Amino acid sequence: MKEMSRGGKEILADALVEIRKAQPPAGMTTRVVAVDGPGGAGKTSLSKLLASELTAEIIHTDDFASWENPTNWWPELIDKVLKPIAAGSPARFVPTRWGGPERSEVTVEPRDFLILEGVTASREAFRPYLTYSIWIETPRDLRLQRGIERDGEDMRAQWDEWMAGEDSYVERERPAEHADLVLRGDEDMWT
Repeated sequence: MKEMSRGGKEILADALVEIRKAQPPAGMTTRVVAVDGPGGAGKTSLSKLLASELTAEIIHTDDFASWENPTNWWPELIDKVLKPIAAGSPARFVPTRWGGPERSEVTVEPRDFLILEGVTASREAFRPYLTYSIWIETPRDLRLQRGIERDGEDMRAQWDEWMAGEDSYVERERPAEHADLVLRGDEDMWT
């Protein structure tokens, strides 16, 4: 595991070299890069940058999670995304609505790189499919502030509940210990 100590752009450049050199798990051609961390850590911003640099599609764990089921939705992601991609087939799924209108089916073709972004993206059950994983560590108060700014004050209770579920995941699986790279999300490291 590598941890940030130099400038963010240098570390990101080094990570991109490592990711490009990394070999996918046996039997796979797509290299799946997990960008994990708790809600409000900065995962989406980093994932967009990585996707641009790697010409990769992004799959968001939020397309499977919901306020009602923040962490136990993962078997569906394995069945609908990771297994098909591992077999060289397209992945097909309908993203979670999150209280909005019904969403259309998404199809993701196998390619060189796929970014798996979101809370629990590097969970133990996904590791057999992952080529590289990044954990973003961000202080709880900053994450809550970002979440409230994004979702509104009326979502504070749901954020508190969501963060408790994340705490259980982190305590149980210790994702930072399994990451190839740990980044700090309390600084604007990658923009």
